[in-house]
Amino acid sequence: MSQSNQQNNLYIALITIVATLGGLLFGFDSGVINGTVDGLQVAFNSDSVGTGFNVASMLLGCAVGAFFAGRLADQFGRRTLLIVAALFFIISAWGSGIANTSSFFVVFRVIGGLAVGAASVMSPAYISEIAPAHLRGRLSSIQQVAIITGLFLAFVSNYIVANAAGSALSEFWLGYQAWRWMFWIELIPAGIFFISLLFIPESPRFFAVKNQPDKALDVLSLLFGKESAEKKMVEINASLGSHTKPKFSDLLNKVTGKVHPIVWVGIGLAVFQQLVGINVVFYYGAVLWQSVGYSEADSLLINVISGAVSIAAVLISMVLIDKLGRKPLLLWGSVGMAITLAIVSIAFSTGSLDANNNLQLSENMGIVALIAANAYVMFFNGSWGPVMWVLLGEMFPNQQRGSGLAVSGLSQWFANFGITMTFPIMLSSIGLTGAYGIYAFFAALSVLFVIKMVKETKGLELEDMNKLWGID
Repeated sequence: MSQSNQQNNLYIALITIVATLGGLLFGFDSGVINGTVDGLQVAFNSDSVGTGFNVASMLLGCAVGAFFAGRLADQFGRRTLLIVAALFFIISAWGSGIANTSSFFVVFRVIGGLAVGAASVMSPAYISEIAPAHLRGRLSSIQQVAIITGLFLAFVSNYIVANAAGSALSEFWLGYQAWRWMFWIELIPAGIFFISLLFIPESPRFFAVKNQPDKALDVLSLLFGKESAEKKMVEINASLGSHTKPKFSDLLNKVTGKVHPIVWVGIGLAVFQQLVGINVVFYYGAVLWQSVGYSEADSLLINVISGAVSIAAVLISMVLIDKLGRKPLLLWGSVGMAITLAIVSIAFSTGSLDANNNLQLSENMGIVALIAANAYVMFFNGSWGPVMWVLLGEMFPNQQRGSGLAVSGLSQWFANFGITMTFPIMLSSIGLTGAYGIYAFFAALSVLFVIKMVKETKGLELEDMNKLWGID
């Protein structure tokens, strides 16, 4: 590799790291709630349904944020939307910790949800649009590393704060309860994200879509060098055709009027990633493990272990995604999740209820459940976790990317909301055995979806996606 290419790739890597800070905050904001559930129940005197809504309220904002971010990014730019998201992260972190009523808490969590939703679709889209094809899968996978790192940091900070204070409900610094400080710690990475975004360029493909070729060429030259930039500019212009303004109708076949199959694939990828129940582990991990007999401290420590396992799994997928491809990773991930979820469900079925209606497992079955659950987390984060975001960021053609991400992102977060909101209800009705059995069923169903619907995008330029999906 020439010195010039090395410098370009280093620059691209640095830009990618900045963009993926949005993923880190996505993970932190999603995971921080895990250690605060008990505090929320006491502070707001909420029942299981109320607690479920307090936890899941952020996801309504996520759905709205993901939907509008895709379209607004076509108007104002990917970088601009990420800057707005960073500001929303800051507002949400402060407000969630200071809230004294459930209503105010929900408002600030929804604001955080808008930020998470926007970052969830804009970070991978931005990365896919500045990365070279042979590195795109690896660089886009950093988004999932960042998400899991954010979750891991949230679990670690929750564990440290709770232990330092005595519990999540105990007073910590300045007379505020520990669970409030769990939210305020997020102000640090949110501030770093905001400042860092001021030093990265806008996506060249956004400039091309907005018919600003000079600006697009300038950014492409920074990324790939002048000669490669001019060649890439020709390819981008060819993929955009007449430079019509991106709109939702681009998702329809111009001849038949029907929705392009790629849209259903995007929705399917987004929804199946949630139907396997991964966010139950993220949002309710501490509650889950306490319900089968572990202490609060042990449950928070298990979350830390799960976070470390997740990071290891994503790092493995980063090595493999541009070699094996996207589809094989999804397929083996689905098989692995179906098996491990079934094992967890069977282990929970052997338990008995104590006087407080909490599930109690034997020591051996408790270990089996713990190992299988962490294996499930590893399968998810080695496959569907990163690969879904990689595919959504790259598989839509340039003209359809904003609209496609909007629809897919909306579907992903609505599914996330449904799974998160229903878990406390299932926990009190059909129990952990039934809940995990349902998630195992959807994991098995996702095997068929991958085989029948998903197409391989490994090594393809973004300008080749029209041909892959048969879009004029």
